Amino acid sequence: MLPWSRIRRSVAALLLAAAVALVPATTAHATDAPSRGWNDYGCKPSAAHPRPVVLVHGTFGNSVDNWLGLAPYLVKRGYCVFSLDYGQLPGVPFFHGLGPIEKSAQQLDAFVDKVLDATGAAEADLVGHSQGGMMPRYYLKFLGGAAEVNALVGIAPDNHGTTLAGLTKLLPYFPGAEDLLSTATPALADQITGSAFLAKLNEGGDTVPGVRYTVLATKYEQVVTPYRSGFLDGPNVRNVLLQDLCPVDFSEHLAIGLFDRIAFHEVAGALDPAHAKPTTCAAAFS
Repeated sequence: MLPWSRIRRSVAALLLAAAVALVPATTAHATDAPSRGWNDYGCKPSAAHPRPVVLVHGTFGNSVDNWLGLAPYLVKRGYCVFSLDYGQLPGVPFFHGLGPIEKSAQQLDAFVDKVLDATGAAEADLVGHSQGGMMPRYYLKFLGGAAEVNALVGIAPDNHGTTLAGLTKLLPYFPGAEDLLSTATPALADQITGSAFLAKLNEGGDTVPGVRYTVLATKYEQVVTPYRSGFLDGPNVRNVLLQDLCPVDFSEHLAIGLFDRIAFHEVAGALDPAHAKPTTCAAAFS
């Protein structure tokens, strides 16, 4: 007889370890305090960049560590930039994005309202990494976010779920493993291909009217598998494979969101398409 209780714990631990291994060590407290110029509630959007940018971290991320590269990049280019923490679990500091995604979307809704009130802007633009590129779609579709958001840029988002490179296919062979995973970290269970959450999110179409969507993906993706599951269908959608812009860019799931300036250049272009310049390998030095 196999020790099922031990196996259940091992499978859940393996999934958690796989995700944790793909996030950087936490080096700063995740707060609303300004960090390198962002989360400055005195910032007023300019005529050139009239919408504040809200950054939405990924699973196991937080409002600071996920954005140590992109936030300063956008601030330097004249954007008012804000980031939030969401999906916190009791007793789990620093690592967020773990709670039920529907509740995380409610937190995003409240945060966008806060940013719009502070800046006086009518709309915001959203940029999210991994879960943070997918979760806002629930806010847009079910919580009235389409009236408050101009554009959503997803960096390696899991819009149609992930198999974690096939790892989650093992779950049915271990009785109780899916229940344990859902109880311990609901957001991970929500992101598995075929989950009830994703069925609801994608029913009736991937997009909502009035919002521009951009998806950035990398063929070296090892978390959102297959990588094309991040792409969206619908009007006002631009799906971009990073290696089509720069064939020698070897960024994987983490790098594309944390420090890849080629991806950052494409994000800036998606936020301001009227003045966007083509993204090439040279963008790494811009």
